[in-house]
Amino acid sequence: MRQSHTPLANWVAQVFQQEFSVDPLLVASPGRVNLIGEHTDYNHGFVLPAAVDKAAYVALAPSNLPLGKWISLDMEASIEVNFEAIAPVSESWANYLLGIIDQVQKSGKSVKPFNCVFAGDVPIGSGMSSSAALESAVIFALNQMNDLGLSRWEMAQLAQRSENEFIGVKCGIMDMFASLHGKANQVIRLDCRDLSFEYFPLELGDYRIVLFDTGVKHSLADSAYNTRRQQCETGVHFFQQHFGPHLQSLRDVSVTMVQACRSLLPAEVYNRCLYVTEEIQRTLSACDELQKGDLAAFGLKMYATHEGLRHLYEVSCAELDSLVDATQNESQVLGARMMGGGFGGCTINIVHNDAVEDLFEKLRLAYLKEMNQHLTMYKVVTGEGARVLA
Repeated sequence: MRQSHTPLANWVAQVFQQEFSVDPLLVASPGRVNLIGEHTDYNHGFVLPAAVDKAAYVALAPSNLPLGKWISLDMEASIEVNFEAIAPVSESWANYLLGIIDQVQKSGKSVKPFNCVFAGDVPIGSGMSSSAALESAVIFALNQMNDLGLSRWEMAQLAQRSENEFIGVKCGIMDMFASLHGKANQVIRLDCRDLSFEYFPLELGDYRIVLFDTGVKHSLADSAYNTRRQQCETGVHFFQQHFGPHLQSLRDVSVTMVQACRSLLPAEVYNRCLYVTEEIQRTLSACDELQKGDLAAFGLKMYATHEGLRHLYEVSCAELDSLVDATQNESQVLGARMMGGGFGGCTINIVHNDAVEDLFEKLRLAYLKEMNQHLTMYKVVTGEGARVLA
């Protein structure tokens, strides 16, 4: 094993070698953060994710039997899989692998039975997409082992279908796309209409990306998400009636069009449409700031996104707001906002290296006092997408 591997990657490979007495194919695929562009994906807008230095690690090799033994080091559990009868199982962690096999088979390709060991250091529930990291690692490894000939673009689509159809989570494609396409010191501007993408530089210099985890997830998150999607669709239907059927999504609607129709739209629908159209434009202009290396201007757009999510889209919560508000007067913080679906989870922040620990301690004490909750911090660095380690 090369010494450049992380201790976790080495451990995964060593357990595999001890268990199966062969050298495995070892693959890593990272989690992700989304810098800006929130709730724009299902409106055919743009998102701006980056892969991070926390990943899922999968070691696998062909089995000589129609069965395979899979070992999850995180769950301290194992399962024996019959490759002639791929179907969901009660061990939920195994379904992320089974779903990928199911999709490969549905695409007309075959997967050799295999043994595997896996683990990850993407914090579960942090909003860094630990499940997409695992799914991306598995499809990347199977593509290598079985010579499937899939592009990263095709792998991302297959992993999304697996999550949608086998796991039953109606997620978008951003998480898998970033996990498979990420590059160090780069963000990916993904066009959620046609899945075209472009890299932009993220040169942080003396700053770094820090996540503050609220430790909460409010129960109304799922129903509110569905309601927001319906309100956006109501808005699109309105604009089609008034401006023409060529307007297929809020991506096709301008901010000025929304503002001009304020008196004609229900207040909530107006607010949702205004936020989405503004956020799409904000994401595009944020890329211009990155091209110019203007991190301060980029950070201000992150704050503007949070204000929109808080007041127009109404998917924030007191815990998230308190953490973002607490950074507003900190000169060492360039930007902060809630990240993800909302109603809990993490805030994403751009903080000067020298201020990270002091800021965390200050926020931790205030958060405990105000919210009676413990605060967790994750420091992340942009990293490479799915790759073979050995």
